[in-house]
Amino acid sequence: MARRTLVLLISSIVFNLCGAFASVSDDHSRPMILPLHLSSPNANWHHRRAFDGRRLQRSEPNSQMRLYDDLLANGYYTTRLWIGTPPQQFALIVDTGSTVTYVPCFDCEHCGRHQDPRFQPDLSSTYQPVKCDINCNCDKKEAQCTYERRYAEMSSSSGVLGEDVLSFGNESELVPQRAVFGCENIETGDLYSQRADGIMGLGRGRLSVMDQLVDKGVISDSFSLCYGGMGVGGGAMVLGSIKSPPDMVFSNSDPFRSPYYNIELKEIHVAGKPLKLNPKIFDGKHGTVLDSGTTYAYLPKDAFHAFKDAVTRKVNFLKQIHGPDPNYQDICFSGAGRDVTQLSKVFPQVDMVFTKGQKFSLSPENYLFPHTKVSGAYCLGIFENGDSTTLLGGIVTRNTLVTYDRANDKIGFWKTNCSELWKRLNYSNAPPPAPSAFDGRNTSVEISPSIAPSGLPDTVIPGVLQVGLISFDMMLSINNTIKPNFTELAESIAHELELNISQVRLMNYTHTGNNFVITWAIIPAESANCFSNTKAMGIIRRLKGHQMHIPQKFGSYQLVEFKVEPQMKRSWWKQHYWAVAVAVLVTSVLGLLALGTWLVWKYRLQDIVSYEPVAARAIVPEQELQPL
Repeated sequence: MARRTLVLLISSIVFNLCGAFASVSDDHSRPMILPLHLSSPNANWHHRRAFDGRRLQRSEPNSQMRLYDDLLANGYYTTRLWIGTPPQQFALIVDTGSTVTYVPCFDCEHCGRHQDPRFQPDLSSTYQPVKCDINCNCDKKEAQCTYERRYAEMSSSSGVLGEDVLSFGNESELVPQRAVFGCENIETGDLYSQRADGIMGLGRGRLSVMDQLVDKGVISDSFSLCYGGMGVGGGAMVLGSIKSPPDMVFSNSDPFRSPYYNIELKEIHVAGKPLKLNPKIFDGKHGTVLDSGTTYAYLPKDAFHAFKDAVTRKVNFLKQIHGPDPNYQDICFSGAGRDVTQLSKVFPQVDMVFTKGQKFSLSPENYLFPHTKVSGAYCLGIFENGDSTTLLGGIVTRNTLVTYDRANDKIGFWKTNCSELWKRLNYSNAPPPAPSAFDGRNTSVEISPSIAPSGLPDTVIPGVLQVGLISFDMMLSINNTIKPNFTELAESIAHELELNISQVRLMNYTHTGNNFVITWAIIPAESANCFSNTKAMGIIRRLKGHQMHIPQKFGSYQLVEFKVEPQMKRSWWKQHYWAVAVAVLVTSVLGLLALGTWLVWKYRLQDIVSYEPVAARAIVPEQELQPL
């Protein structure tokens, strides 16, 4: 399990964009809202908090994008970002600890195999290199500005800077915008081995996506993140301001103290009792840092041991066991049960206390992660840091709306069901924006595939129906007549629909020229006879909404139709074949035992029978035993 610490930079970019920042009015700038989607194909549970009737009010228009991947399995969330004209798609880690957005370049000297093809500037009609001047470091040819990022986890990224059109998807109300980004030439460490293509920098800095959009006046100087809970997924990211809920808890954030987003943490309470610590322990060089690109949380040595001891005392009735990874001395407990909705009855509540005494409560899912090898066991997701910095990663803010109000130098926290956040926001799906013209040129930016065909039925699953099979026909248009790799395509579909690869079955296919019509079947997991209604509706919603994204090498696709079939009623033999098999096995064993007993009895009976003397027998020649 990756332990990402993407916040503490060792060296920084040497590049400044010239020009003063434009003032932004909240009344005229629009936020961009991006739904987060957490894909956890190996999750064995689905936990949803009770949904109350409160509504989160919008102060401005918005736009939406999905996010993918699993905070614990992958260590991050990613979003889709399109760069260039025509747009080239990338999966980027949403990272508040980074100030640069970068993707692998086509001529990268040392880049790993990632989710999408590398960026090709020559294929974009709107790409421009950032020319070298006195404000930046230059490449070897003294022609283009460069960047370099090094992280405490010993990974790094370096390359050249370019400017192009950034597009945010077909649900975005924000029109595509020109922005500066990094085109990677070298990447090392976790950045090299990760599946995600690169980083979407949301930190403070002139190259940050936030700063560039704010500078253009298209959004206000605020954004929010909301991560789904343990094993659930969903959530949202909002670029721009929204009206804060009345019970949101705020902490001051000092931008002059540190380039990272920080809060004023004074105390930590476990089960209502404060840890016996000097409040200055959380007030290190950078303060208490929030970083969405880090998976777990890290406390200074004394604070970590005090926290660990306090939690351990409260759960002393649980058995302490070794962690799933032998490379780490994890603190794990077994016997808590697999139902994550009941964890708050076993593990204590933890409170973070800010400067003015405001308390923000953490649920067990905010400081625990499930043991991957022992069912019903959980481990502390808070670790000891090697220095004095307190670092709070994504685990601490699950099912929490975190508002980074940069305009007012404060950060707010509000406990909510992030998977249901869009229902509270009550947003409607807006049509994609009209294409914009850049540099006097009409550039039609077609971002998403064609709209789903109207022939798809409006399927509603009644509460009494148990869905046993979902099948659909996909029309695939590729650039050549070579048969596509169906195994790789099945893996992509499984990833998009949050399924195991074993649940996606190729039924048949036909093709005419470059067009393939492929029939797929989606079946329940091996341990289930049918889909839950929630899972089935989620799959159908994505199919109908044409929300699957497949690699570009498979071309474009359309869904012709899909079918939902109820759970098949199995015959008596299929329902009881295990019992029949066990009965046959037991009967066979008993029969063999009885036969063996009879043979032994018969053999012993021969020992007491009278035999004639040897001399009285007919003498026969000795015969050699024949080989079997």
